[in-house]
Amino acid sequence: MQDQDRTATVPQGNGRKASSTHQPTLRSCFLRPHPLLVSLLLITSVTPLATSQSPATIPSEAAVAARVDSLLAKMTVAEKIGQLNQLDYVNASDDAILRGDVGAFLNLADPVEINRVQHLALDRTRMHIPLLLGFDVINGYRTLFPISLAQAATWDPALVEAMHATIAQETAAVGINWTFAPMLDIARDPRWGRIVEGSGEDPYLASRMAVAKIQGLQGPQLGAPGKILACVKHFAGYGAPPGGRDYDSVYLPEVQLQNVYLPPFRAAVEAGAGSVMSAYMSLNDVPASGNAALLRGVLRDQWGFRGFVVSDSWAIHTMRSEGYVENLDQAALRALKAGENMDMGSQTYLKFLPEHVANHDVSLRELDDAVRPILRIKVLMGLFEHPYVDASKTEATLTDPAHRAQARHAASETAVLLRNEDNTLPIAPSIHSIAVIGPLADTPAALMGSWPAKAKKSETLSLLSAIRERAGAAVQILYEPGVPIGREPQAELNPDTITPRPYNSDPPAPDSPIAKAVATSLKADLTLLILGEDASMNGEYASRASIDLPGRQEEMMQAVTLAARKAGKPVALVLVNGRPLNITWASTHVPSILEVWQPGTEGGHAVADLLFGDANPGGKLPLTWPRSTGQIPIYYAHNATKVNQEAADFKSFYWDEPTTPLYPFGFGLSYTTFTLRDLKLNTSEIQSGGSLEATVVVENKGSRPGDEVVQLYTHQRSGTAVRPVRELKGFERVTLQPGESKTVAFTIGPRQLQFWSPATRAWGVEPDDFDLWVGDSSRATLHETFKVTAPVKIAAGQNGQAVPEKTVAKEDKNDHEQ
Repeated sequence: MQDQDRTATVPQGNGRKASSTHQPTLRSCFLRPHPLLVSLLLITSVTPLATSQSPATIPSEAAVAARVDSLLAKMTVAEKIGQLNQLDYVNASDDAILRGDVGAFLNLADPVEINRVQHLALDRTRMHIPLLLGFDVINGYRTLFPISLAQAATWDPALVEAMHATIAQETAAVGINWTFAPMLDIARDPRWGRIVEGSGEDPYLASRMAVAKIQGLQGPQLGAPGKILACVKHFAGYGAPPGGRDYDSVYLPEVQLQNVYLPPFRAAVEAGAGSVMSAYMSLNDVPASGNAALLRGVLRDQWGFRGFVVSDSWAIHTMRSEGYVENLDQAALRALKAGENMDMGSQTYLKFLPEHVANHDVSLRELDDAVRPILRIKVLMGLFEHPYVDASKTEATLTDPAHRAQARHAASETAVLLRNEDNTLPIAPSIHSIAVIGPLADTPAALMGSWPAKAKKSETLSLLSAIRERAGAAVQILYEPGVPIGREPQAELNPDTITPRPYNSDPPAPDSPIAKAVATSLKADLTLLILGEDASMNGEYASRASIDLPGRQEEMMQAVTLAARKAGKPVALVLVNGRPLNITWASTHVPSILEVWQPGTEGGHAVADLLFGDANPGGKLPLTWPRSTGQIPIYYAHNATKVNQEAADFKSFYWDEPTTPLYPFGFGLSYTTFTLRDLKLNTSEIQSGGSLEATVVVENKGSRPGDEVVQLYTHQRSGTAVRPVRELKGFERVTLQPGESKTVAFTIGPRQLQFWSPATRAWGVEPDDFDLWVGDSSRATLHETFKVTAPVKIAAGQNGQAVPEKTVAKEDKNDHEQ
């Protein structure tokens, strides 16, 4: 039976809406609807999608449970274990499907073949259970949007939700019903290659992005047309490996897990994420795939998660190489007992669980409990009724021009202007010749990121081609690639292309790539340096020991810049990359620096729009930008030391480099200028369960329309634990015309003020004095204070006096538990 009704309206424009300030963090009352989720559903401007089931026909939880129980009652042990097995399609066979050995496939992306294997599962197996079809659709399927780190730089959840609605629509059009995204790992070390896949360093910003992505991918409910199943990863702590080395064991104290690394996952679960991927590595010496404290204790017992958990690829199998189990037989048993529902790729469950069930190491109830969430998700997704895709409509969806227009707009919104002396950008009409220099200028693949899915390089315009197209015949474009860069096998490292080299002040040889770059620059009115990293230098197993520009790019940049500036000619640096890079020299010598990340399929056009002023950069950094590798890790939400950092006798600094970052978290400039003023609180004192409102006026004082991101930070001055000097608790991206102003309001309540205390081992809001700042980065200067008091319980004291009620995080409650 063909399901030909799966169409969805493509979200138009940027989908921007007012921003909620509710913070999705851990709490005990996890069954209450998340305020952020409610606000997103109420005020999103994404065009509503028709659902596959009307509200009257959406099955109740009781009906879903009954259907799942009915299936389980009829299934054999082998069929149940088959549902726990995800097989890479390259290893697939029809016989495996017909035997019921497969519950899901990996890496199948042909709609005709997808329909065929679904027919096998539905029509020719005993239980007629449809397949889940998973694929790594990270930033887009055919149309690539900017990398996830760049998406966070928009500081615009509505825009990110709209992107993911289109990603889901293209993916569903192929018949793929499950993606292994979003990645929600907090990352504070840019040496780690997979920082490119997350939302940066801050749990509040990452949580807001998590909710937006889940809503975009899954829609208002599982099974909505044009939507797919999300899989949040990597649970948990994967983004904190020592030295940034991918897969290394991670050690995190519980206070950091609770307050920093877990909140984005909790937000995604509360937003309805249907699946979770456990991480590869060991957390505090226990592999995540066998970590019952995470998979059962946190995920199911504390958060009430009712979806299923899938391992990362072969992660159950690799518990043996990690030294956690003696053999794969033990790996299968420990993973299942810990709460791992599905084995991705290794077939460890398929091979070893039958014997464990036969020997009663795994009870039938335990087996049913492992299978039940998988069947439940398949029922909720409507796969039993609508398992097929109309392959005749696939290509039209994948090539929809509206998707390309949306991707172009999104890419322009992610760009961050880091420096712009003398208004070097946008390019002035008086410029008649432009030198485009750099190894990434004419490389479309560099714009596509490390997860290109099924995008076509031929459909991605290079920066050079886009600049030529936009400049037209009136502007001469000169091009010189300059020094090469590349990523080579570890054993064959080439110092000319990999290892960053110090600048050599000696004049380059006349025929060298650097000399050619300098000569080309001097022929033009303006030089654009297109530097950074190729896409292969970011992503999985792409960690780096240094964040310096790869190869001899630094040397070339310095030579070109000094020569051009001596000749009185402007230079702009365009960064194409997936992590912060060392641009400390450039930050004081290159007049303009534009960070465009890896901007996706329409990145070339978007960057040209920005360079020529057709678009105005308004992105903000989703992480703290270090000056050098030696500053890592560096993040804004650090604790205070024994001496205030601003004090004259502050000693916790480097003697060879400033302690401050090159650019702070939340930083970003514009072609126009903004002012923020009139910060006001509607009250200076609230009870611990209450809230206050902060308002501020933002005004565009320049001559161009532009975007400003208004950011709110708080600090608790004392309590049962030391709190970070500042924490992001609200933000809103605002578009203003020249001369226009707007009052932005934030609500600050328990969601923003609570934290997990290592003293009480609980979440709570503590009575104390608080600082509040509003500004355009984590260095915001507009400042107010307020006080949180304990709630008053009437007639609880002697003689009927009101006495303060203790909060959950008071010092004298469980003070001994450390």
